[in-house]
Amino acid sequence: MSLTLQLLPKGKPIKNLPLDIAVPKEGVASEIYHQIATKSRYPVYQLRITKGSDGSVVPNDKNVSIAHTGLLEGSKVYVKDLGPQIGWRLCFVIEYLGPILIHPLFYFARPYIYSKPPQDPSWPISPADSEFPAPSTLQTLSCVMIVLHFLKREFETIFIHRFSNATMPLRNILKNWPHYWILSGVFMAYFTYSPYSPAAVERYPVLTTIGLGMFVVGELLNLYTHVVLMNLRAPGTTERRIPQGFSFNWVTCPNYMWETLAWIGIAMIQRNFATLVFVVVGVGQMWIWAKQKEGKYRRDFGDKYKKKRSVMLPGLL
Repeated sequence: MSLTLQLLPKGKPIKNLPLDIAVPKEGVASEIYHQIATKSRYPVYQLRITKGSDGSVVPNDKNVSIAHTGLLEGSKVYVKDLGPQIGWRLCFVIEYLGPILIHPLFYFARPYIYSKPPQDPSWPISPADSEFPAPSTLQTLSCVMIVLHFLKREFETIFIHRFSNATMPLRNILKNWPHYWILSGVFMAYFTYSPYSPAAVERYPVLTTIGLGMFVVGELLNLYTHVVLMNLRAPGTTERRIPQGFSFNWVTCPNYMWETLAWIGIAMIQRNFATLVFVVVGVGQMWIWAKQKEGKYRRDFGDKYKKKRSVMLPGLL
């Protein structure tokens, strides 16, 4: 038996949108999307369908039955064109590629980007030396750490992260790319590899050792938490469970906590204002995301979820 649904556009008109469709009563929610996409000739991920009765979203999910959505014979549904889309994985791959390319570019092109420092004994170049000063150990270490960090992010994006939605609006990449290509890319790189940078002079070896240790620990534990989160959701499903265990009992989002630890380690080695700005902006954004995640856990799991005192940094955020 079939179920007839009345279709109404929401927002801008959708060309070729039929007035109604018939779907099997025993079918799954994703069939509604595929029928509308086929008849309207729109990409399926560019559509969002909501119930006319309460405005709730009908999930594009093959594991949710049409009966479970609460749709009945003659129900009205609204169809919204979300605009051009881009895959979540592709979006992140493009964003993280920025620092991977920009930092080595600044590192190797230093003589073409910066002016030669003054002939001053306090700089790591002797007054008699006519060559542009070579990068310091700290600058080399900084470049390696930044590239490894974002290569790890690329690896996680491709092989570890599982996304609830296949796509996001294309405009999101225009909104997010300056954070990676400009702030953590050009801005940070320019002040890190300059011969005038604090990292150009070998000082405070203990601080360097501590920073490197924080970076390694933070990156490894961040990777671990991402693997735990990956295993909460079976491949091809949107089912979610409550994350538990090491560090998840301390804060809502320990992946952000370990990410912060790693970036503090990087900042301790680079020792410049630009890196500090990026860390502050990044921590602020992660804190907002962590608060949103805490709220979502409480809404979705109710009493099953144990409320955390801190969402990201124990006793602080």
